[in-house]
Order: sequence, then C-alpha cells, then structure tokens
Amino acid sequence: MRIPTAIKLHKTSKTLELEYGPEQRYVLSAEFLRVHSPSAEVQGHGNPILQTGKINVGLEGIEPAGQYALKLTFSDGHDSGLYSWDYLYRLSTDQQQMWADYLDALARAGKSRDPDISPVKLML
Repeated sequence: MRIPTAIKLHKTSKTLELEYGPEQRYVLSAEFLRVHSPSAEVQGHGNPILQTGKINVGLEGIEPAGQYALKLTFSDGHDSGLYSWDYLYRLSTDQQQMWADYLDALARAGKSRDPDISPVKLML
C-alpha cells in the first residue's frame, strides 16, 4: 500500500496534490477525481456509469476515512466515494491513460465534459 507523504488541496486550481516522497508528486484535477469516483453512483455496482458535465466541478474538502482512505467532497454535492490509498496511487500513476479512456468514452457516447454543451452530429 502506497500512502502519500503529503496531501494538499488547492481549491483555486481545483486540484489535489499527492506526494509520495521527494521524487513522486502528482496533481489530480477535481474533474478527474469526480468522474473516477469509487462510489456506487459512479461505479454502478460493476457496471460503471459515464459521468458527464463535470468540467466545472471543484473540491470542497478532504477528510481521512480511518487509516486507509480519503473522503472527498465535491462542489456538486458528491461525497460518497472513499478513495483508498491504493486507488489514489493508481489514479496518480495511470492518470494519462485513464483520462484518455474517459475522453474516448465521452466521444463514443456523444456526451460532453461541459454541462451546458451537448455535441450534435450533423446528418449531411
């Protein structure tokens, strides 16, 4: 289990910074954390539910959940996912691929990161 040596919430930039010793520092956006929440609402009991329109979501707070996880509170009211240390490390190290997969899933579904935009396919 990889436990961060430092955790910093940056509300202005809507990011969570995790350090794993002096050489490993990761910055995760609130949107990334929100769309990859380990909650049942997002994970769908084994059938993940694509999260859309979360580009403006921020992080309102973080608190420890025992000795094994963090509870994150988002500006859209979501606060039911417990981010285990292992899951946070996976999000950190696999961030690039997970983000690319998410953007691909949005495109395939014809959905948007922006809550006010719905992509339209032109039929010519």
